[in-house]
Amino acid sequence: MAGGHMKYRHLSRSSSHRQALLRNLVTSLFKHESITTTWHKAKEAQRLAESLVTLGKKNTEATRRRAEQIFFTPHEIMPKLFGEIRRRYQDRPGGYTRVLRIEPTKEDQAESAILELVDGPRDMRFAMTAKTLAQLKEGQEVNNLTAMNVKKVTRYRHNGVSELGKMVEKMRDLKEEPLPDKRKVYPEEKWRRDMHL
Repeated sequence: MAGGHMKYRHLSRSSSHRQALLRNLVTSLFKHESITTTWHKAKEAQRLAESLVTLGKKNTEATRRRAEQIFFTPHEIMPKLFGEIRRRYQDRPGGYTRVLRIEPTKEDQAESAILELVDGPRDMRFAMTAKTLAQLKEGQEVNNLTAMNVKKVTRYRHNGVSELGKMVEKMRDLKEEPLPDKRKVYPEEKWRRDMHL
């Protein structure tokens, strides 16, 4: 039906291809705790990842079997989901993942995003808040937005305030590093010219 409400993004793929893509993204997310992909794929993978964390928090035989069906490498990811991640989010009522828009990482300028597990070792908001605090001058007041972000990143994190202090000291010691080059999507010019000869 034209103009009908979509229940999910089809991502220009068949059903089996889309499910395999989302399973692969979620497996990578739980393995690395942060992945970079296109914004639309990240939003769809976020839905599946949130439900997997909920399954991990319930920790029954049925939820273990259901999670095992989704992961491509369940022998690696299952102990992490039902161990470390379950303990990390035990008191958190929801919102286990975060999608952050970033500059396009490919030459084709596709909307890119970072999908990450919150309160983990690779939490981007935690790092950016620490970087903002590290850049404050001696005696400078913290603005309302930074104070709100400090409250958010330390609220559910175990020993959040002390970890934030350590990260601020670490950020003060780091120097600015240049951004990496964009990944190549299109063939090289020489190869393209040779192809048309």
